Amino acid sequence: MSLVPSPAVAVGTAEVAEAGARNRAFYVRLAKVLACIAIPLGIWLAPLSAAPNAKAALAISAFMIVAWMTEAMEYAAAGLLGLLLFWFFAVGEPEAIFSGFVSDASWFYLGAMLIGAMATKSGLPQRIGNFVVSHIGVTYSRLLLGLIVIDFLLTLIVPSGAAIVIIMASIAIGVMNVFGVQKGSNIGRGLFVVLTYTTSIFNKMMISGTATIVSRGLIETTGGVAVSWGLWFAAFLPCAVATILASWWVTLKLFPPEAESLAGRTEQLKAHFRTTTPWTPLSVKAGLLCALALLLWMTDWLHHVSPSIVAFAVGLFALLPFVDVLDEHDFKKINLLPFFFVAAALGMSEVLKTSGALTILTDTFIAGIEPLLANKAIAVIALYWGGFFYHFVTASEISMLVTSMPILMEFARAHDLDPAWFGMIWSFSSGGKLFAYESAVLVLGYAYGYFRHTDLIKIGALLTVVNFVVLAVSVAFYWPLLGL
Repeated sequence: MSLVPSPAVAVGTAEVAEAGARNRAFYVRLAKVLACIAIPLGIWLAPLSAAPNAKAALAISAFMIVAWMTEAMEYAAAGLLGLLLFWFFAVGEPEAIFSGFVSDASWFYLGAMLIGAMATKSGLPQRIGNFVVSHIGVTYSRLLLGLIVIDFLLTLIVPSGAAIVIIMASIAIGVMNVFGVQKGSNIGRGLFVVLTYTTSIFNKMMISGTATIVSRGLIETTGGVAVSWGLWFAAFLPCAVATILASWWVTLKLFPPEAESLAGRTEQLKAHFRTTTPWTPLSVKAGLLCALALLLWMTDWLHHVSPSIVAFAVGLFALLPFVDVLDEHDFKKINLLPFFFVAAALGMSEVLKTSGALTILTDTFIAGIEPLLANKAIAVIALYWGGFFYHFVTASEISMLVTSMPILMEFARAHDLDPAWFGMIWSFSSGGKLFAYESAVLVLGYAYGYFRHTDLIKIGALLTVVNFVVLAVSVAFYWPLLGL
């Protein structure tokens, strides 16, 4: 008797498994939807000694936060639905509810995406990769360091972690092909895990990407202080340098390469990275506009022009007749959903503030750690590691920031502390991660299938500690020189 199942049995088993997976997905989604309804309803019915508007603001904000945390709905859709509920139930004035749409942070995102589109048209990502790889040598150690540097440089001009992961993944696969290794190799695991992780953390060291754009917006609107692009970049530059060097060293130790050098295949390597895109008038103009935006961002402490104005102005200038760096097709390709999400998150924060609900949250959740925040040496520990562990619960770094930053800013203002100092450390704490679910960038990198969860935990744990040490030293000795 044959023990091999017939094709009919195999097909039947596959159909049963597929049906089971569909049922599980349905019940998981149902649980998320019920949580989005039950938790806000529970807050509204709870016997809180708060004004009706404050309770309503808390309940609707809870719906938005739970929807973001569980990903029951698309982020922007959940945010806009929350704003509609604020408006429908007259929880706040329209000026407060929709204040996020006139915020610098929202328009910075749109301008940054236009600049990112220009960078792609100019071929800058490929040119940067070609230049670095062509000048660092052919050993694996040097190539690894070069790729991490490319990752950092791309963060300056491409305001999307997902886009950078896609660019770097194609480069990493090219390196693997030249070295002649496959999935599961130490070279493949090391390249993909380090490039994915550093992509997710580099955009916390400069105002690039949704998380830091939201953080800066909340610091300015709720904390009442301005934070320049140049100050943010300068403050975390030591952490960036330390991350580049530490991630390079850690990757070499955790994932020793199967081959150390490409001696004899130098031309093959250079040919792989050599860009075939010529410097056309279009690409020259695009490159110059990207360079102009970067220069103005890095010197905003000197000219005091908002980074949002710079991004939006340069982006729109590229659309002008006879400039023609971008056209309507490029504009249509921009994903505007994060723009609405940023605006909704800032609007929620403003409604919580104007309704008095934020004061309730501050008194409830911050009072217990107040003694830890009075002393800066202790506060940096509490903020960094508090944010690191809080991130486990909120999952998405965006959810972490929009649910906690307004409360922290209100506390800082109430106690005559520096909101920028607190907000920058708290925002940076969202960079340390151990699990892929904590960031869409990590999920995307993991989806390529080149590294395991255990690989991410190892490199994440080590770099989280390194960044804390460098941050603590910077805060104690370097930040005061910057006026922080």
